[in-house]
Amino acid sequence: MNSTDPTSHANQEKKTAAASSVIAAVALTGMKLVVGLLTGSLGILAEAAHSALDLVAAIVTLIAVRLSGRPADPEHLYGHGKIENLSALVETALLLLTCVWIIAEAVRRLFFARVEVEVNFWSFTIMAVSIVVDISRSRMLYRVARKHNSQALEADALHFSTDIWSSGVVIAGLLGMKMSDWFPRLEFFHQADAAAAVVVALIVVAISVQLGIRTVRGLIDAAPAGMREEIIAAIEAMPGVVDCHRVRIRYSGPQFFVDAHVSVKGDTHLDDVHALMDGIERRIRQLIPGADVTVHPEPSRISPREAAMRIEKSEGRIG
Repeated sequence: MNSTDPTSHANQEKKTAAASSVIAAVALTGMKLVVGLLTGSLGILAEAAHSALDLVAAIVTLIAVRLSGRPADPEHLYGHGKIENLSALVETALLLLTCVWIIAEAVRRLFFARVEVEVNFWSFTIMAVSIVVDISRSRMLYRVARKHNSQALEADALHFSTDIWSSGVVIAGLLGMKMSDWFPRLEFFHQADAAAAVVVALIVVAISVQLGIRTVRGLIDAAPAGMREEIIAAIEAMPGVVDCHRVRIRYSGPQFFVDAHVSVKGDTHLDDVHALMDGIERRIRQLIPGADVTVHPEPSRISPREAAMRIEKSEGRIG
């Protein structure tokens, strides 16, 4: 394919954005894990788990971008997009188990054991670096997502945006622990790190549940709310259409598939029917960019007079 082809350029730009996101997530996860283990900070370890969630999201996005253009084959008639959904489901389950451990350890530190945490220069540095990187990543991903109408990259950007807030929570926890060192009367601040870890874990749980719900909806072919009605209304408003029915929508990864049956007047010329079907496909792709559309025309079963009245009404010639 020619390197100047717009589609090729768009795919390459999306792959580059997704790949850079994976690299950044790997680096941040590793740094947070090392600093968290060295200092004993559960808040930073919880942030490492949160960054691992972002890494999962970035990998899933990279897979989606790479596989979304792969053609169907005799064994995968709808393409390979479901790999994204299945991977996300497995990784979501693993991340939820990680959150259970974080919350259990935080409860132990809050109520049953006193654990000394070393709050030093590196503790604050890694969290500050994390915020700067996450701001840069989320802006870059949002820009590419809007440019190429990529839902996968937009979701990836949303994940990294939440990092900014959770990192701020951890910094507040670390400051609380320093306060307990500076002011012995504020001893209760010593547990701020564990409390921050609980907050971060709950953020990760909330994001994981949302990701899991979207994944399950994709696996069971649930159509987005209101999309079917929007498609029917758009098609029936087109000149020459009597009615639209049996609309089916499913998505596999980032790819949408739309099937629709459209009734036309029985005496419509075949060339006109073909042109109308092409127009309907274009209209659906305006609503769902990049959708794989199949439209089945059939003669209307109502009387010619009633069919004509419906068409005139859709064209606004009668009230």
